[in-house]
Amino acid sequence: MMLSIVHVYKDYWPVLGGIENHIKDLAEAEAAQGHSVTVLVTNPGGQAAREQINGVQVIRAAQLATVASTPLSLTLPLWLARLRPDITHVHFPYPVGELSQWLLRWKRPYIIAYHSDVVKQQTILRFYNPLLRRILAGAAAIIAGSDNYVQSSPYLRPLSHKCAIVPYAVDSERFADGEPLFPADGRFTLLFMGRHRYYKGGDDLIRAMAQLPPELPVRLLFGGDGPLRQEWESLSYSLGLQDKIRFVGHVSDDNLPNFYASGDLFVLPANSRAEAFGKVLQEAMAAGLPCLTTELGSGTSFVVQDGVTGRVISPQQPVALAAAIQELAAQPQLCQKMGLAGQARARHAFSSAQMVNKVQAVYSAVLNK
Repeated sequence: MMLSIVHVYKDYWPVLGGIENHIKDLAEAEAAQGHSVTVLVTNPGGQAAREQINGVQVIRAAQLATVASTPLSLTLPLWLARLRPDITHVHFPYPVGELSQWLLRWKRPYIIAYHSDVVKQQTILRFYNPLLRRILAGAAAIIAGSDNYVQSSPYLRPLSHKCAIVPYAVDSERFADGEPLFPADGRFTLLFMGRHRYYKGGDDLIRAMAQLPPELPVRLLFGGDGPLRQEWESLSYSLGLQDKIRFVGHVSDDNLPNFYASGDLFVLPANSRAEAFGKVLQEAMAAGLPCLTTELGSGTSFVVQDGVTGRVISPQQPVALAAAIQELAAQPQLCQKMGLAGQARARHAFSSAQMVNKVQAVYSAVLNK
């Protein structure tokens, strides 16, 4: 059955981010199956725009302003009211999109892809909370990336009966054949990749590097960029780690497989549930790397299986993080075994076809009620 589908969020490609990338992958895969797919977002440039990208109609509503990382648009609700999809797929969190669809709930069923709890904007959440609970209760179904997140979220746990688990996908073949972007130098190489924001735990990783024995041959390639880059670089220098940590900055999407091919161990020491899943963990696993991450009650410990595809430790504990790094650096055969297990998991549990089929099953269940 061919469907008319509308995805609603604040941003879309070429804006880059975990949710934006996921929507692009899903929308294009649905369009390739023959569905009529529209993505409704806002335009950072201000004016309304409409275009076709890889079979997907992208409507960018005029953006009025941005408040607390939320683009405001007076016309996005109007665009949504004009569209007549079989189903609306709202990507949370984006209050303008969620509220717009909730007000139109009598016109068509909607599902919510619940990407993350609202973690930082607690003042706004205090006022939005009653509406948010109504919006979630009114959804025909809720999609979450892992059961871990459903069970640990105060918003999803009471609605677990209407939650469907659909893990995010990774293109395993793309990441399996990278050539090292940074040549080996004889040291055990750790990788970090992500936006330099508080919840990524980059400062804990830097402090862990300072806890390692000076004679241990280890280096860290610190990829990505963001608001905390200068602070983290300064911390690295203050701890005398300039010979062990290299901040490589932004890595292009084309070069990501080569970045992952440069390492022996991938580390994501996230410290907050704002890290809801860990897409970079999937990418690293697809590249054959063991992963070291933290237990947050989110998707990180769902993606990485402790003792099988890597290690999962408590967050915000640089000493424990250093101990895990030292343990893995001393066992190259274990690292290789975990890397191969992770690569197999990425191929079998996180394929694009599996993700799309599970989303389509949610659509069918909603429409056949």
